Amino acid sequence: MASAGLREELKCSVCLKMYTDPVTLRCGHNFCRGCIHYVLDTQEGSGGYSCPECREKFPERPALQRNITLCNIVENLFVYLMPPKQNGFGVFCSHCIYASVPAVKSCLLCEVSLCEDHLKVHKQSPEHVLCDPTATLEDRKCSIHKKILEYFCTVDNSCICVSCTLSGKHRGHQVETLEEASEREKKKLRNALQKLMTQTEETKKRVQSLEELKRNAQEELDDETKRVTALFGDLRRRLNDLEKRALSNIAKRAKQDLQTYSDIIQQLEIKKDKISRKVCQIEKLCKMTDPLTVLQQSDTGDLRDMEVKERHDKKLQDGEDHLDMAGIFQSLYDILIELNMQEPEDISLDVSTAYNWLLISNDKKTASSSDAQQNRPKTPKTFQKDPQVLSSQSFSSGRHYWEVDVGGSKSWRVGMCYPSIDRRQKSVIGDNDKSWCLYKCEDHYSAIHDSEYILFLDNGSDKIGIYLDYEAGQISFYDMSDPIRHLHTFTATFTEPLHAVLCVWDGCVEIIRGYQQMECTSPKADGNKKIRKRKVLDRLLRR
Repeated sequence: MASAGLREELKCSVCLKMYTDPVTLRCGHNFCRGCIHYVLDTQEGSGGYSCPECREKFPERPALQRNITLCNIVENLFVYLMPPKQNGFGVFCSHCIYASVPAVKSCLLCEVSLCEDHLKVHKQSPEHVLCDPTATLEDRKCSIHKKILEYFCTVDNSCICVSCTLSGKHRGHQVETLEEASEREKKKLRNALQKLMTQTEETKKRVQSLEELKRNAQEELDDETKRVTALFGDLRRRLNDLEKRALSNIAKRAKQDLQTYSDIIQQLEIKKDKISRKVCQIEKLCKMTDPLTVLQQSDTGDLRDMEVKERHDKKLQDGEDHLDMAGIFQSLYDILIELNMQEPEDISLDVSTAYNWLLISNDKKTASSSDAQQNRPKTPKTFQKDPQVLSSQSFSSGRHYWEVDVGGSKSWRVGMCYPSIDRRQKSVIGDNDKSWCLYKCEDHYSAIHDSEYILFLDNGSDKIGIYLDYEAGQISFYDMSDPIRHLHTFTATFTEPLHAVLCVWDGCVEIIRGYQQMECTSPKADGNKKIRKRKVLDRLLRR
C-alpha cells in the first residue's frame, strides 16, 4: 500500500495522473507543466489568476518554476517500477513494494492491481470486481457516482453505471451490457478490418503497378538519354566534318591564291627593274644632241603591259578551287531545317481529285499510273486531262515539310498548287501561274512555274524534300541524297491555300513522311516544346 500511497502523492490534481514535467506555483502546489498552462489560459481575461488547488489569487500570470526534486522522484519511481523487459507497458502489483511483480488482475473496488500471490488472499466478495490488469482503474468507474461501469447507453454512446440508468441524463435511455455492446462493436470492427484488409491488398497491387510503371518510365528515360546522346554526337560529328571541309577549302584556296600573288609580285618586280633601265636609257637619249645617234639607239620595245595585266587578272579570277561557302551554309541550313520541323503531319491524297487513270493506294499515300481506267465518279474536283492528284490537306499558314519517294517513276512532277487550278482542261502543274513544281524527265530536273523552266542535273536520288514557309512565301525543293542538295526555292505572295500535288506519267510516286513546325504562342505551348523535341529526335535518329 505504501507504493500506492506514493503514487497518489505524485499525481497532478488537474489530470489525476502522475506528474509530467512538474512545475511549482508561488503557493507551493505542483502541477504538470501542460496542465497548469491550460488552466492559466482559461483564466486569461478574467481579471486575475488563481491556483486550481488552494485558490490563491495572483494579479499577474504567475511564473512557473520547474520542480527538479519532484522530477527526479518521478523518474526514479518509473525506473524502479518498470523492469527492462516490460518496456514501460506492464502493470505491476500494488502490494509488492520492494520488487516490480507483474499483476494478473486489478480490483475495481479497491483500485489496486494484484499479483498471483496477493490475489489469493484478496477478498472474493461480489462487490470486489476483478478485471484484467490496468493502470487506469479510475477510467473503469463512473466519474459521477464512483461506481463500476457495467452498461452502455446506446443513445449517448457512453459507458454508464447502475445509478446512471436510474437517474441523471441517461434515465430512460436504451442500455445494454458492456459484453453485448462490446460484441456489437467488435462486429463493426471486424467489418471495418475486412474493408481495410481489402484496401490494403488493393493498395499493395497499386504500389506494384506503379513500381512497374516507374521501372518502365526509367527505362524509357534511359533510352531517350541514349537517343539524345547519339543524336548530338551525330550532330557534332557532322558539324566537325563540315568545319574540317571548310577549313581545308580555305587552306587550299589560301595556298593557291598566295602563291599566285607571290608569282605576280615577282614578275612585277622584274618588270619594274626592266622599266627602270628603260627609263634611264630613254632619259640619256633625250639629253643627246646628235639626231643620228638618237634615232639609231631609240628602241622602246613592247612591254606588253596589257598582256601581263590580263594574264595576272585571269589568274586571280579563275581560281579552280573556290571556297564553297554557299554549300557550307546550305549544309548548316539543312541541319537546322531538320531540327525546326517539330511535329509529325499526316499528308494523304484526296481520291476524289485523282485522274481516272491513276491508281491511289489504300493508305492514300501512293499514286500509280494504271493501264485501266478506275471506276471512280467524276466530280468538279477531279482532274480530267492530266495524271494528277491533290492532297486532302491544305496549307494556309505556318511551315511544313514532307518527302516524296520518286524512285518508282521515270517521269513525274511534284509540288504545290492552288485549289483553283483548272481541273477540266489540260493544266499540268508548273505550266500555269497557280502551281509550282519540280519536274523529272530523262536525266535532268526542272523547276517550273508559269511555264518558266530552270534546269538541273540529276544525280539519281530517289527522294525529294519539299519545304513550305507560307508566311515567307517560299517553296523549296531538296534532293535528299547524301549530302542533301538544295535544288531551287520559289518565292511568291500566296493568295490562296496550297495543296500538295503529284503528277505521274509512269510507275508510282509515294508520300513517305510529313512534318510541321508548331509555333509556341502561350506558356503552355512553350512548356510542350520538350515533348515535340523528343519526337524530332526520334525522327532524326531513324534517318
